[in-house]
Amino acid sequence: MRTYYQNVLPFLYKIIHMAIITWKGVYPALLTPFKADDSIDINVYKTNLDAQVEAGVEGIILGGSLGEASSLSNDEKRDLLFYSKKVLPDSFPIIINIAEQTTKAAVLLAKESEKNGADGLMLLPPMRYLADSEETLAFFKSVAESVSLPIMIYNNPIDYKIMVTLDMFESLTPFKNIQAVKESTRDVTNVTRMFNRFGDRYKILTGVDPLAMESLCMGADGWVAGLVDAFPRETVAIFKLIKAGRIEEALKIYRWFLPVLELDIHPKLVQYIKLAAEYTGIGTRLVRAPRLALKGEELLRVSAVIENALATRPVLPDYLDMK
Repeated sequence: MRTYYQNVLPFLYKIIHMAIITWKGVYPALLTPFKADDSIDINVYKTNLDAQVEAGVEGIILGGSLGEASSLSNDEKRDLLFYSKKVLPDSFPIIINIAEQTTKAAVLLAKESEKNGADGLMLLPPMRYLADSEETLAFFKSVAESVSLPIMIYNNPIDYKIMVTLDMFESLTPFKNIQAVKESTRDVTNVTRMFNRFGDRYKILTGVDPLAMESLCMGADGWVAGLVDAFPRETVAIFKLIKAGRIEEALKIYRWFLPVLELDIHPKLVQYIKLAAEYTGIGTRLVRAPRLALKGEELLRVSAVIENALATRPVLPDYLDMK
């Protein structure tokens, strides 16, 4: 009897306390703030996290591209997960990014993330290897089979060189825990193609900030956002207004926001968005090498974009209770 309770009670506790991911709303790809000594600045992280929750985001994604995943150790990712779980409500979803070079490493990180209390995974294709369709599908399926967590496939052929095609998504339909796609192909018509082919089988979250409104108007369910790290209230307000059918109000904010949103599609998006978060008081510009600090003309140019946005920042409607 004791063995039964030892085995079953932890499982039941996990089910009761696991957040439910709807894959709807705004999900920030959170920054990882650093101190001057290159360690993680947990106080700044908490400041940004609080701003996201207060703005009305639906969950967070840890260790993504904006979180400088490639320069974080698995121990650091685990510590961020543990800290986030400690300070967030049990019902608040925490999604861990899986961006590994080998299938073995991806499966291991997925299992460890589930064990450590993650609520879901964002899964990239294999890194540093241009896998073909068969290899990419085998990679995705191996991770999906290794955990019970819900999974969002990150489809970004521009940056990661592998396109997850409609036929590939067809092959993934039997894997019920593969539930969503971060749509970053930069082809807005792909949102409609996914709906036409699969109906509501996959939730679709737009993953390119400067195409967010277009994608949401085409029916995307959510927004994996980058500039939300600096402007959380504006980001959530746009999403809420669109879903409430208040398109003109959303468009006014979106047009103001677009020059800043375009910082999300530059190779130095981490430096750019960290600078924006510093300007808005919820981040710092410090990055981890091999990234280097912005300087000279580039720093002046990006600063000017952010300063202009702050000088013309719109007054937002009371958006939090919109349906």
